[in-house]
Formats: sequence, C-alpha cells, structure tokens
Amino acid sequence: MRVSRAQAVENRENVINVASRLFREHGFDGIGLKDLMKGAGLTQGAFYKQFASKEDLAAQASRRAFESVSHRWSDALAAAPEDPFTAAVAFYLSAEHCDETPDGCPIAALGTDAARQGSTVRASFEEGIRERLDNLRRLMGADESAGAEDAAMAALSTMVGALILSRVVNDPDLSKRFLDAAAASLTRDRG
Repeated sequence: MRVSRAQAVENRENVINVASRLFREHGFDGIGLKDLMKGAGLTQGAFYKQFASKEDLAAQASRRAFESVSHRWSDALAAAPEDPFTAAVAFYLSAEHCDETPDGCPIAALGTDAARQGSTVRASFEEGIRERLDNLRRLMGADESAGAEDAAMAALSTMVGALILSRVVNDPDLSKRFLDAAAASLTRDRG
C-alpha cells in the first residue's frame, strides 16, 4: 500500500522520535531495527525507504534528543529567570532527570556508545555538546574567552559525570549524594 508524501514525512518523524527515546533507553546497539520500527508502528521494510542506514537514523535521533532536551532546559530556565545557571543545574541534576533515561540527556545516556559509532553519529553529538557548552557559558555570564569556555567545559563534565554516576549505583542515597554534591560544587559562590 502506497502512502502519501505527507504520511511518509510523518512516519519518518515518528521513527526519529521513537528512535531518540529507544536509543537513550537501550543504547545504539541495544535495540535492533525490527524492534525500533515496531515501536514506531511500522514494518522493518519501511526503514529502508526512509533512512540510508542505522547510523543515519542514529545521527538524526541523536540530534532530535538534543533538541528535545534543549526545549526542556529552556522551560526550566524560564521558570527561574533571576538565576538561570542555578536553574539549569537544578534541572539537570534533579532526581527526576536522573530517572528519565529515555527522555533525558543524550550525553549521559549514550556518550560512551556514541564514542564507538561512526563519524556521522559522533558529529551529531559534537554539535549538541558544543551547543550545550555555549549555552552554559552564557548562563554563567561568561564572555567568549578561553577561560570562560574552560569553565563551561568543567561545568558540563561535572553535570554529566554526576548524572551517570547517580544512575549507575543501586543505593538511592548515594545516587542523590552524587547529584547534590555536583550541584553544590557548581553553584557555590554564586550568590
């Protein structure tokens, strides 16, 4: 059965959205095309009409994951315009964000997986990371100097590392302590 162009575009967007969530939940290699397409309500055969390869889909799904988190990040900042950096840290290092791997930060969910992927996927991650660094630098009220960029790199590294560590451990108290310690370290002396 042929589908209209509009339906094909809608199906493609749905596959990218579903893949964005499923890759963050299972990893790039943790879910096959059959299950991925089933999650999107389509057959595996439809995949090859829309994407050049699984890597092509992984790169597009990664971009979509960064877009999704950027929207959520913006919402958190809008709720606290008086101190957007602290709001960003509080959002990122929250227990809720820790618990929502399929909708959370793609760097924390897929960073090590992305490092083992092809250049197309790594390029989508690099683009998302550079955007996040630029956002953090601005939120910190920093200029465009190398020192300001280094501070944003340290902040992002601290945030991602704390989120990963908090997700890895079984002990909920230890998990919370990783998040709290990182948040305190990042926001100390900002008042």
